[in-house]
Amino acid sequence: MLEIGTLKLENNLMMAPMAGVTNLAFRLMVKSMGAGLVFSEMVSAMGLKVNQKKTMAYLRSHSSEKPLAVQIFGSKPDVLARAAQIVIEAGADCVDINMGCPVKKVTKTGSGSSLLRDPKAIEKIVTAVRIVCSVPLTVKIRTGWSPDVPNACEIAHILEDCGVDAVTVHPRFATQGFTETADWSVIRKVKESVKVPVIGNGDIVAPEDVPKMIEDTGCDGVMIGRTAVSNPWIFRQVLQLEKGLPAPKPDFAERKTLILDHYHHLTDSMGEYKAALPMRGLLLRYTKGLPHSTRFREKITHIKDFETLSETVDEYFTVLEGREI
Repeated sequence: MLEIGTLKLENNLMMAPMAGVTNLAFRLMVKSMGAGLVFSEMVSAMGLKVNQKKTMAYLRSHSSEKPLAVQIFGSKPDVLARAAQIVIEAGADCVDINMGCPVKKVTKTGSGSSLLRDPKAIEKIVTAVRIVCSVPLTVKIRTGWSPDVPNACEIAHILEDCGVDAVTVHPRFATQGFTETADWSVIRKVKESVKVPVIGNGDIVAPEDVPKMIEDTGCDGVMIGRTAVSNPWIFRQVLQLEKGLPAPKPDFAERKTLILDHYHHLTDSMGEYKAALPMRGLLLRYTKGLPHSTRFREKITHIKDFETLSETVDEYFTVLEGREI
C-alpha cells in the first residue's frame, strides 16, 4: 500500500497520464489489471476555467476507476488554482500538475516542462493551488529543462516546501523528449532530497523493471507509461512477481476479451459509431507481435461497429488459436 497525503492506494503502481490514451475507457482497462492509481489525460487549466465543452469532457469518470488523479497544465497561478477546484468538484481524488510535458505547443505557453526554467513561477503556482486544493496534490517533473541546468532536486525541494504530497520524476531533460535512456539515478537523488513520496517514471519496458527501479532508486511508487499502452496486463504481471509467482503473458482468449471489453467501454463513452475509429488503433496495439498480422491489419480499416469488430476479431483469433506458438 502507498499513501499520498490522505489517499491510500492498494499498491504503488500507477498508469501515467498520456494525451490521447488515458481516457475513461482505457483507465477502466488498466484499473481492472491492477493499477493502484490512474490518471486522466493532461487537461488544460484555461479550458476548464472558461468551461470549454471539449476540455470538460476529460473529467468524465466512473466509480470503478477510483481513485482517480486528474492532471492539469497551465502557467498562471490563479487559473491553475481555479482548475484544481473544478476537477475536485467533478470528483477527482488527487490533483496533479504537469511540469514535465516537453511538447512544443505546451512549452511555448510557459506550461509543462517550460516551468522547470522558472523556480519562482513554480513556487507561486503550487502555493496558489495548495491553498484551494482539498485533496492530495502531486506534481510531475523532469530532470530539468536542459543538461545545462539539472535542477530536479531543487524543484523537488520547492514543491515539498509548498506542500505537495508526492513528486513524480521522469529522469530525462525536457530537451531530450523521450530520446536517450532514462537516468534512474536522478530519481534516487530526488528521493534522498525530500521526505514526501517519490514516484519513478521512465523506461519501464517489462514487469521485471518495476522491482529493479524500486531497488535502484528507493522510490515509493512506479508510474508506467508507453509500455502499458500495448501491454495493459503489465500491472497484473508486476503484482504477480511481487507475490513470487510467474508473470505470464496474456493468452489469446484474454487478449480477445480485453479488446471486446475496451470497445464496450468506448461505446459507453462516445457511441458505437465514434468508438470504431479509435478501436482500430487499439487493435494494432493489443495484437502487436502476434503472427498473421498483415491480413488482420488490412481488415481493421473496415471496422465500423460492434458487429464488424466481432467478426474480424473472431476470425483472427480463430486462426491464432489453431497455431502453436
